Amino acid sequence: MDAACGDGDFGITMASAFIQVKKSVEVDASNDIGTILKIAGTAIMAAGGASGPTIATIYIEAGNTVKGKREIGLEELASMFQRAAEKIHLLGGAEKGDKTMIDALQPAVGSLINAANEGIPLQTALDRAAEAARVGCESTKDLIAKRGRARYLGDQTLGHVDPGAYFVSMMFTSLASNNPAGLT
Repeated sequence: MDAACGDGDFGITMASAFIQVKKSVEVDASNDIGTILKIAGTAIMAAGGASGPTIATIYIEAGNTVKGKREIGLEELASMFQRAAEKIHLLGGAEKGDKTMIDALQPAVGSLINAANEGIPLQTALDRAAEAARVGCESTKDLIAKRGRARYLGDQTLGHVDPGAYFVSMMFTSLASNNPAGLT
């Protein structure tokens, strides 16, 4: 995904990371959602690459937010992603418009927070967050990278979707499509 405007390892790194996530989560029989997310984040972190630590932060911070919980709802989901977005911002300083995962994550988080405040049904909230992430991801095509490794390539990044934003969009699309955690 990032061969045109990066070092070309994003897809390989993420594939390797999630193979390890699957193995790590299968070993731990915990029903604690926070623990499962932190295990996933640790496995992603171990995969390395430029994006690994940033993607891992989403899972680790989300896990810290819901530590000890066996069930979560929309308010917890919004809090998880809000905390993750805040931590990513603190670590890298990325803002919306910098052509990073923040361009997809921030609108999705805002959508979840609004839905929680308005009492929107979970599936509708997930669908809206997925759409907000997709739109945010697509917007990165029209941006020149200001953060991350891609920033060194300047104008060459124009016309390409940011891989981190794409990952975030896929993550929210998966949540909306599958509701894998059985969120209520």
